[in-house]
Amino acid sequence: MSVASHDVIIIGAGIVGAACALACAREGLRVAIVEAETIGGGATAAGMGHLVVMDDSEAQFALTYFSQLLWQKLATDLPADVEFESCGTIWVAADEEELAAVKQKKVFYESRGVPAEILDAKSLHEAEPNLREGLPGGLLVPSDAVIYAPCAARFLVEQAQSRGAQLYLPAVVTEITADGVRINNGSTLSAHWIVNAAGSWSPSLTPGIEVKKRKGHLLITDRYPGYVKHQLVELGYLKSAHSFTSESVAFNVQPRRTGQMLIGSSRQFGVEGREINSAMLARMLSRAEDFLPGIANLSAIRSWTGFRAATPDKLPLIGPHSAREGGRDNLFLATGHEGLGITTSLGTAALLVDQLLERPSQIPVAPYLPSRARENVHA
Repeated sequence: MSVASHDVIIIGAGIVGAACALACAREGLRVAIVEAETIGGGATAAGMGHLVVMDDSEAQFALTYFSQLLWQKLATDLPADVEFESCGTIWVAADEEELAAVKQKKVFYESRGVPAEILDAKSLHEAEPNLREGLPGGLLVPSDAVIYAPCAARFLVEQAQSRGAQLYLPAVVTEITADGVRINNGSTLSAHWIVNAAGSWSPSLTPGIEVKKRKGHLLITDRYPGYVKHQLVELGYLKSAHSFTSESVAFNVQPRRTGQMLIGSSRQFGVEGREINSAMLARMLSRAEDFLPGIANLSAIRSWTGFRAATPDKLPLIGPHSAREGGRDNLFLATGHEGLGITTSLGTAALLVDQLLERPSQIPVAPYLPSRARENVHA
């Protein structure tokens, strides 16, 4: 049996775990990264790489905006294969009622320092001529961007390794112990802190945390450069995306540097298999055709599924899983990001390392602490 000693063990090398590893390594901590399969696998590889500011709640806005600013700061250091593109997001209104919501969204964003522009029907058509006729308008948020997340995760891990982090891959954590982890080759790793950043698999290592798997489908087209120029999302996305018990679809299309388009999105609870659900995929594509009728004539290359780690209040768990919550004071969580893990990975890492080093954070951490679930139950 081999024993290694580290300051912190990060379980999972998806983009959240990769970001946490780099943040810790930058502080001079001795870091171990334990990954079962591939760097940037799981939800990181299965999802869209949208770096988006969201406004479903003040806490969601704070974390997404904080994180987006960190991505913008990092952008000049990212290698070309990360494909960082400041394409902006257009939130598309389907009717006059949603157009009124666009105006409220603009006020919310601009009052908090995020530029936003209301597009009327004409300017929306000029910006995205392949959208269907008759749409009343939308909201352009130019600061949003997209990346190719698997390569971003690899870059973050490599940067952590250049600062001394050790990568254990492939290595499956079979148990979190009192002072480290046990992995499937029979060896143990010891550390002062352990961070469960295993995404939708995190409850198997930390039973009792309120994280559920949420399955999603995506499809990628052949190359059609310029067919869409912005990330396009329907205003109804927030409503459909934040139902915790039902299955749903929403219009969400992302341009890639290659000229391809990612088409989403769908959400399902209580589904374990990775196979394509043809009925769900058909619903998702039909919704996309409602907004972009011409995509029915385009060629698709492939479709796939993945699992997001969702929490009941749509906010991630970032912080200690303390003894009073049934855990241990040296076990920390960085999970439950659902569809915003890519956006919020850098912000999550910053909040995590601030807690490890017991120093103030740039945004309040209380909304994301794992202990909030227990507090809400007794409120």
